[in-house]
Amino acid sequence: MSPDLATLNAEAVQHAREFFLARQPILSRAQQLVAYELLFRDAASGHAQIVDNVAATAAVMAHVSELGLENVIGDSLGFVNIDEGVLMSDFIGFLPPDKVVLEILETVRVTPEIIERIKELAKAGYQFALDDVVIQSEDVRQLLPLVQFIKIDIMGMPSQTLHALVRQLKHASKKLLAEKVETHSEFKTCLDLGFDYFQGYYFAKPLILSGKKLSPSQVGIMQLMNQILADEDSAALEQTIKRDVTLSLNLLRLVNTAGVGAGRHIDSVSQALLVMGRLQLQRWLQILIYASSGEGEALKSPLLALATSRGKLLELMAQKRYPGDRGLSEKSFTIGIMSLMDALFGMSMEEVLDQLTVADEVRKALLHRSGEFGDMLKLVEYIERIDHLGPPALAILHSLGLTPQDLTEMQVQAFHWANSIADAH
Repeated sequence: MSPDLATLNAEAVQHAREFFLARQPILSRAQQLVAYELLFRDAASGHAQIVDNVAATAAVMAHVSELGLENVIGDSLGFVNIDEGVLMSDFIGFLPPDKVVLEILETVRVTPEIIERIKELAKAGYQFALDDVVIQSEDVRQLLPLVQFIKIDIMGMPSQTLHALVRQLKHASKKLLAEKVETHSEFKTCLDLGFDYFQGYYFAKPLILSGKKLSPSQVGIMQLMNQILADEDSAALEQTIKRDVTLSLNLLRLVNTAGVGAGRHIDSVSQALLVMGRLQLQRWLQILIYASSGEGEALKSPLLALATSRGKLLELMAQKRYPGDRGLSEKSFTIGIMSLMDALFGMSMEEVLDQLTVADEVRKALLHRSGEFGDMLKLVEYIERIDHLGPPALAILHSLGLTPQDLTEMQVQAFHWANSIADAH
């Protein structure tokens, strides 16, 4: 029988309500989403990982379970850090074995008891990863036969050392995961070395190539967005959509997935326009531009997942602060989802905004992270980079009148909604 919050002491339960949650994408060699690492940080300090005692860690796991782990990671795997105390405790039962990979922290001392416990959990269906491997130590050698994944933190590692380590570990036939991949050149290096998976935000940074042009589908979506902003009539919008078969099909697919029609299947462009309205159409175009290649795998794009979760989270923040003000919630959604269009297009944000008419506060938030919308976007970016979380994030959280628990619950809603977009096939 799985443990629950009722079995934990009151202090630990309160601790569980006051943490920051982040999910960091893990990508395949084809740069498709395959997993997320789930990270938890104590809101009181802003940066200390909640591994100070087993009860606190278990309370956080219980709280995430109550919110719904599937809402956070969708169909992907979730990588979760575990220390010696959690590994040996019964609270590991909060985590479903078919949905998680248990990351054994480098601080875990290998003993016969630890090895037996890993074997016991493996029989129950759990998979394991070794975290932050930098050398082939005796502990690593003992654990190697028991794990499926090896995570290598490439930040600051000399090239020669990295090459040698990869050569050694490749012989063990394990899946290698490069952590803290922050630039496109680092990704290329790790790809060439034979890494299987990649974790880091290189994909969210614009790779600006001179003379790069938008794809035909992207051009069509941008044209349609400008027509909406110019308040052109529905007939003109419908004609633009119908001229692009891929645009029509992708729009209908996303609209039906999102349940815009309140249970009724939407099977024509004119019907979609009638049911959705212009604000909703603009929203779905902003999403569609990230999946405009016309291939189902485009919906597993890490940029799409990050942009949609950002957009929804900013919208939920605005709704919390300004209930009933649909205009502000739509602006906040737009800021969140447009915040990665520079990476998508391989252009500067100034160039992206030159092609669209947006409100002044939207422009300021996207270009300078200024104003209240800019603060919301900064907070989301701080949370994504949770290892660098600190006092500035807490200050913004308080200025927005939010608690850590408010933010976590909004994140789970946003992740769930973004996952539903990725499931649109």
